[in-house]
Amino acid sequence: MKDLHNMSWYAKQIHPKLDKDIFKPAPTRLIGGLIYLIVVAIGMSAVVLFDINIIGKLAIALILGFSFGSMGFLGHEILHGTVVRNKWLRNFLGGIAFLPLSVGPRLWVKWHNLNHHAHTQDDEKDPDAWMSLESFNKRGFIKLVYKLPLWFRSLFSFTALSISFTLHSVRMFFVYFKELVEEKSISTWFQFIFPWTFWFGLLAIVGFEKWVYIYLIPVLIGNLIVMGYISTNHRLNPLVPVNDPLANSLTVTVPKWLDVLHFNFSYHTEHHLFPGINPKHYPIIKAHILELWPEKYHQMPLFAALKALWKTPRIYYNDEELVDPHKKRVYKSLANGLKSNNIKPYKLVKDN
Repeated sequence: MKDLHNMSWYAKQIHPKLDKDIFKPAPTRLIGGLIYLIVVAIGMSAVVLFDINIIGKLAIALILGFSFGSMGFLGHEILHGTVVRNKWLRNFLGGIAFLPLSVGPRLWVKWHNLNHHAHTQDDEKDPDAWMSLESFNKRGFIKLVYKLPLWFRSLFSFTALSISFTLHSVRMFFVYFKELVEEKSISTWFQFIFPWTFWFGLLAIVGFEKWVYIYLIPVLIGNLIVMGYISTNHRLNPLVPVNDPLANSLTVTVPKWLDVLHFNFSYHTEHHLFPGINPKHYPIIKAHILELWPEKYHQMPLFAALKALWKTPRIYYNDEELVDPHKKRVYKSLANGLKSNNIKPYKLVKDN
């Protein structure tokens, strides 16, 4: 890949064009979080205290799940320091926002802020990157899974989005366990154990039937919403030797009202370029990117991106292409020929 630049190179071109106030924290974002907390408290209380029919309980579970996902988006920006600067307050508020998804603030900062952002789409260093063909060939169980047809794997993967974020966060805890514990062991364990204790303690108090509607179904929906975005952030992009946000990230487009409810999480290229700027300002960043590098910027509607994910595999044949080992077919990535409305693989001649 040619013409790659790291985030600081792009930031230097845009920074002079930005008003200095854009770099200030945005504590008013907490109003949205408070509204979601109130909605969650009312919804849970209604299910526990009143005799509501199954349709009503499912409707409340849907609202709770939407709120869980949105609180996760707010927690993401809080823990980037774009809402409040005080470290203790940032971690406390971020922990509350991520409580429904059972992610501790110290783990999130280590996994997401310090590793994913620093090594985006590096198949060895990015904890969220998908594997290369070389790594794939060393994993016997994964090779067995990839003998299944692509459509079946896609069906399974999309269904698994309802648990993927929570499961991946548990995995990340043990990946970074040693480093986290060396710094603050009591805090690390507390942040990991407390959310699970809270939710399963709630199960013991209200009983399984009500718990299903106030937590189990909502957390599945919350995972699905969060992963609906996260799965499009980088998985259609190439692996890169340079952490270039315009090459390794994708911004998806959604209706404006959904951007408001989801705290502008759709602006992902902008986030990787300026993670220290609050997402409410990302439309401004996007305008500058489109002015300076329109040919390098990747964006597509969210459902078009999900459709492209369904039709493509997740193993990198090389940095710029994806491969389906089952049928020996190779697919292009973004900036290398992938078109969401016309996905055409070619046959891999050499058997790998």
